[in-house]
Amino acid sequence: MSRSSGRGQVEPTAALVVLLAVSSAVSAYAVALNGVGAEHQADRALAGPTLDRVTSVLVTGGVAAPTRTERAHRTGPDGYRLNVTVAAAGRRWYAGATPPRGATTDAAGRAMSVRLAPGRVRPGRVRVEVWS
Repeated sequence: MSRSSGRGQVEPTAALVVLLAVSSAVSAYAVALNGVGAEHQADRALAGPTLDRVTSVLVTGGVAAPTRTERAHRTGPDGYRLNVTVAAAGRRWYAGATPPRGATTDAAGRAMSVRLAPGRVRPGRVRVEVWS
C-alpha cells in the first residue's frame, strides 16, 4: 500500500494568495477601526497644545509667574472654555471657570518652577482643562 507524499501540501502560489488575502483583510480592518471615533480625537488633542501656549505666556526665564495666569487664560482655543491652574507651595492661582459636572474635559499638566515672590521660586505645577 503506497502513500502519496504530496498529502497535506499546498502549492506555494496558492499559499501566497491566501497570505495576501488575510493580510489585506487585517489591514482593512485596522484602517476601519482607526477611523472609528476620529471626530472626537480632535477634542482629546486640545489640552497638550493649549498647555504649550499657556506656558509660553506664563514662563519667563524658565520660571512660571502666577500673576500672568489671567493673560495665559486668554490663549485658549476658539470655541472652547479653558481653566488654567498654577499650584506651588500649597497655594493655587486660577483663571477661568470650573468645568461643569458631566462635561467632557481634556486636561494636561506640567511640573515647573513657580515664582512666589522676587527671589523666591518653588517647584509647582501648571494644569489646563479644556471643554466645549
